[in-house]
Amino acid sequence: MYKDIATPTRTKGILEKYGFSFKKSLGQNFLIEPNILHRIVDFAELSERTGVIEIGPGIGALTEQLARRSKKVVAFEIDQRLLPILADTLSPYPNVSIIHEDVLKADVQQVIKEQLTDVDDIMVVANLPYYVTTPIIMKLLTDRLPIRGMVVMLQKEVAERMAAKPGTKDYGSLTIAVQYYTHAETVMHVPRTVFMPKPNVDSAVIRLLKREQPAVSVTNEDFFFTVVRASFGQRRKTILNNLMNQLPNGKEKKVQIEKALENARIDPKRRGETLTMVEFATLSEQLYHIFYREA
Repeated sequence: MYKDIATPTRTKGILEKYGFSFKKSLGQNFLIEPNILHRIVDFAELSERTGVIEIGPGIGALTEQLARRSKKVVAFEIDQRLLPILADTLSPYPNVSIIHEDVLKADVQQVIKEQLTDVDDIMVVANLPYYVTTPIIMKLLTDRLPIRGMVVMLQKEVAERMAAKPGTKDYGSLTIAVQYYTHAETVMHVPRTVFMPKPNVDSAVIRLLKREQPAVSVTNEDFFFTVVRASFGQRRKTILNNLMNQLPNGKEKKVQIEKALENARIDPKRRGETLTMVEFATLSEQLYHIFYREA
């Protein structure tokens, strides 16, 4: 068995060998604690039939653990300087493929068709760059990829927002967007001390398991998310005020909005953070029929 990459000594040795310096703009923080990596891989429940998509492999610390426990790993790396390092550190693992591309611009569906046809199960497992965590997760969910789910490390506060319950301070439009597609659960907190360099924030690992169907059924998904975002426009305002201020021509449509809230049995004085996803779906349908069909 090869020595783990994710130790302080081995990581320093690799960085020195290649004269690598961290780019703050790419959010590069490498894990230097193998036990945490083992636990992340455990949460993903991989098998010899699983294909893994990784984003931001860095010097390959998580990648090697994934390669040992799955059939194939396809990793997207944006930083060209890391390609020769990965070719070296991952040379013992023929089941790893590195793609030099920004995952936000990549056709991940096509990559799956080309590289992961011979697996029965696909998981996304990654230590995500914190500055683009939300766009990456939302792209992977809205692209309707044939994945079982994701186990990703991200900023603790963002993980808490994704896994939040109605009526809490963390509950917001991001919660609804993520939980519409997945069952979300924070599975582990990770201290900042196990990274090189040490970030300014604490981290958490969240597990997002894809629902077979979205959590609620709506006529128009885009409009549903527009209503959700509008409802959280200003957290201290009532749902009625937010909808009037945030929806197009909302002020002129006050009577229709009040009618929609009444039909959905939602008190107009409530705040957005108290509504369940089912209530948002009911409200969105009422607004769609009353408000938009008239337009």
